[in-house]
Amino acid sequence: MSTGGQDLFVVCKNCGSEVSPYITECPYCGSRLRKRAPKLDRDQRVAERRARRPTPLLTRLRRDEIPGIRPDRRPYATGVLILAGLVGTLLWRTGLGGISGDLIVFGKPGSQWWRVFTAAFTYDNTGYAFVSLAAIALYGWLMERRHGPAVVIALFLLGGVGGVAVTAAVNQVPIVLGAGGAALALIVAWSLPDLLTLRRGGEIEGDLLGTAAIAAAVALMPLAAPDASWVAEGVGVIAGLFVGLPLARFASR
Repeated sequence: MSTGGQDLFVVCKNCGSEVSPYITECPYCGSRLRKRAPKLDRDQRVAERRARRPTPLLTRLRRDEIPGIRPDRRPYATGVLILAGLVGTLLWRTGLGGISGDLIVFGKPGSQWWRVFTAAFTYDNTGYAFVSLAAIALYGWLMERRHGPAVVIALFLLGGVGGVAVTAAVNQVPIVLGAGGAALALIVAWSLPDLLTLRRGGEIEGDLLGTAAIAAAVALMPLAAPDASWVAEGVGVIAGLFVGLPLARFASR
């Protein structure tokens, strides 16, 4: 028996009694009729179950999809710099190929000018390597996502390679390895927009306290690693200001 297409009762499969379709247990024998009571619409009719729409998935941001927002990109340049640092350190520590002595700056480079480049990818101290490469990986990725790979490479060359070159030119008997200057250049360049925003009284989202702690760890490396250079780190700070300040002011406009 039905009215308007809706059943007025259902039959209990256990005792055969006719019971209301809106209950979950038979009042005569206590048998379970359904797991839960059906939902009713405004007219007190059993609401039909609607198919749930699938949740749309967010895809990677494409180029020129949203004006003013850069598309998602992978930090290829930063990855290459980190990989080169690991390879150079492995060659220096193991002496593979007999070229480890040609990787660092020990005395004036002279005609062996390439040592200025290879020394920036070579580490003799494990702690120095970990702190510097971790800082380059983190802030290189952030800068590459913000400005692209060319800026990251320029900061590494100016702060890292440039720091080694200036150290070799200033010291009488230079011994220098690593890219602490490059790490500081990336940190300074990344921090400048937030520092300028704070100076104007604005709010920032970056973690400047954590950044200051990492910068201090990198800057104090010459105390723990004799091959690290105060001069190279000073060059890195100057390089970060030189590159980061125009970028920060341009972005604020």
